[in-house]
Amino acid sequence: MTRERIDHEFGFELRVCRWAERNWPPESDPVPAIVSRQLGTRGRRWDTIVLEVDPEGLARREAFGRERLDSDLLHVVRNAPAEWAYYRHALPHPGYPWRYVRESIHEADSREILDVRKRSNRVEIRRRFEYPDWVLRIVAIENKPDLDASAARALGDQLERDVALGLADEVWVATRATGERVEPALLEDLPVEVGILVVSGEGASARWHPRRLAPDEPGTRITERPAGGGHDRSAARFEYVSPNWKAEKRLAIAERAYERGWRSYVDTMRPDCRHFEGRIDSGALVPHCGAKDREQTAAECSGSCPEFAPEPPAWRTKGWPIEGGPGKGIRELLERRRERARARSEAGATPGSRR
Repeated sequence: MTRERIDHEFGFELRVCRWAERNWPPESDPVPAIVSRQLGTRGRRWDTIVLEVDPEGLARREAFGRERLDSDLLHVVRNAPAEWAYYRHALPHPGYPWRYVRESIHEADSREILDVRKRSNRVEIRRRFEYPDWVLRIVAIENKPDLDASAARALGDQLERDVALGLADEVWVATRATGERVEPALLEDLPVEVGILVVSGEGASARWHPRRLAPDEPGTRITERPAGGGHDRSAARFEYVSPNWKAEKRLAIAERAYERGWRSYVDTMRPDCRHFEGRIDSGALVPHCGAKDREQTAAECSGSCPEFAPEPPAWRTKGWPIEGGPGKGIRELLERRRERARARSEAGATPGSRR
């Protein structure tokens, strides 16, 4: 895959995220949603994640702060009792040593999301806030702007695994509109359970609607597939995963999405480089490199880039041209937009409203 195509896919991904934030779901009344990117499990990462949320539950989730709760913290705050109790009596056995639970308890205490005290040399805990059910559905989107036959074959295997596992409620493929009477994506050998979203400019339309998966039922994780081509009749290897495992993973993904949003790409880039620019395209603020005269990816925009040049000190002083310098200004702009998107979802406002 050429670097130009990688760049194109990165920019396409940001545009899909921006569209989903304003218009999800396609061809229907918008619902409150949080959009994030590059999230999943250890063995599978999705390009775009859409969390359909309950506004009231999301507003209650804010009591736990804007940082994510990892699986250890979730185990503590979700099971903490309403009255004081010794933590080993109050919490289910985590499946790992209790000393790690104590570390999570002290972290929750420092974040002021759990009441903790010591009585008779025992650590006792009490719930401070009830953790809400704020996630309604999780939708996974794979972004392939140029879905040719070879790309479809590689993506088809991943999508079959997604459907078998059933970790998300729906799985989609987003691709660029070609203008043909029948979009090529509809002719490719993709699982019928997967929806196809065709993106053009600032708009998108569903050309094939996905089948609802079953995240609350056992799933199948495909661990190995025959590698001998079409004539290989050897059996695939797989294992079952429980609904409880899937529920824990879904909530962990949702917590990370809540913290990061999709604009967090700037956290791994170098907006403090004098060549870094932010350009509005299809409603999204897309990073652009003045030295390369094109969009760049988060991977190549780093301190190791041969074109990297720090902002002159004068740019960061005396509020010129904006307070803190251009790099800090871009970070603050993206953070403000992320906060507005989250607040709008908490209020249950229409995601497609202008800001």
